[in-house]
Amino acid sequence: MDYKKEQLDDSVLQRLPLIVKAYQLPDARKATAQVLTSFLPFVAIWVAMYLLRDVSFWLVISLAALNAFFLVRIFIIQHDCGHQSFTASRKANNIIGEICSLLSFMPYQYWAKSHNFHHGHNGLLWEHRDIGDIDLLTVNEFNQLSAWGKMKYRIFRSVPVLFVLGPAWYILIHSRLPLINMKGWEHARRSLIKHNLLLIAVHLSVVLLLGYEAFLKVHLPILIFFGIIAVWFFYVQHQHETAYKQWKDRWEYIRSAVQGSTYYNLPKLFHWFTGNIGYHHIHHLNPLVPNYELARCHHENPILQKVANSITFTESLKCVFHKLWDEDQQRMITFREYRMRMQQQKQPS
Repeated sequence: MDYKKEQLDDSVLQRLPLIVKAYQLPDARKATAQVLTSFLPFVAIWVAMYLLRDVSFWLVISLAALNAFFLVRIFIIQHDCGHQSFTASRKANNIIGEICSLLSFMPYQYWAKSHNFHHGHNGLLWEHRDIGDIDLLTVNEFNQLSAWGKMKYRIFRSVPVLFVLGPAWYILIHSRLPLINMKGWEHARRSLIKHNLLLIAVHLSVVLLLGYEAFLKVHLPILIFFGIIAVWFFYVQHQHETAYKQWKDRWEYIRSAVQGSTYYNLPKLFHWFTGNIGYHHIHHLNPLVPNYELARCHHENPILQKVANSITFTESLKCVFHKLWDEDQQRMITFREYRMRMQQQKQPS
């Protein structure tokens, strides 16, 4: 990491929102360009996959992996529409967001509400920490689990479940269910049901027109790769080693935005493919900044580079071993570190 937590004093933190606010104005030209450079390649590759479905399985799968990145771009457009930051028009945002959701399978209004909830509670250790986020436990919470509870948590945090099976389950099953029953979510739950019905109608129409292979051999592989990419990015951005996790009485919004999110320092091409979501510290400081302005905001303001929890792709691979939040050390630890800590505590003083 480039910046020590203790250096982030309040005087530095309080300057950041005003700096970022200057970049929150939507740009119709940039928004239009992003729509065209996302949807047109996606449709072209989708058609190519359909035409090649009986020619080469591996070629189709390779194209699916590539097209998943264009679906990530489409989802980031949907994501920004949910924040009402993509264009200056609420109506346009909602229309574009709903169209994106038919491809991403992520329900526009319901997901946007859960994601905005995540923004307002990022890094907050409380009973609803799993809404819009990947659930995790503190060391003390893990200690209090039964043997079966600990086993379930270990399975949940395993690589195959969290990064392979989990994304497919989240997109195809979890996102179809109105599981959040908190007060004020009634409209969001109704919108999810409407989204599911429209999703079935659209994709059933495609299947009737082009055959079942249009979904099973073309769109489904794209969705699976898309889910893996999306979950990986979200995980790295919030469960890096020196993240920010605090209980309500000590939780601070600005600090959670900067310390609780990473700057995923990737090659420029991958920032383009992923809609600049790697500049996540800026996005959490102000979700009204459109994704197409995040990189400019980062590079024009050295202080944002200085305070960022910068992490490279190679460094991010270590995040797969992060399993528990250690409140004493204020960092994520591995199960191996947890076992060593428990053994030390059992040794006689």
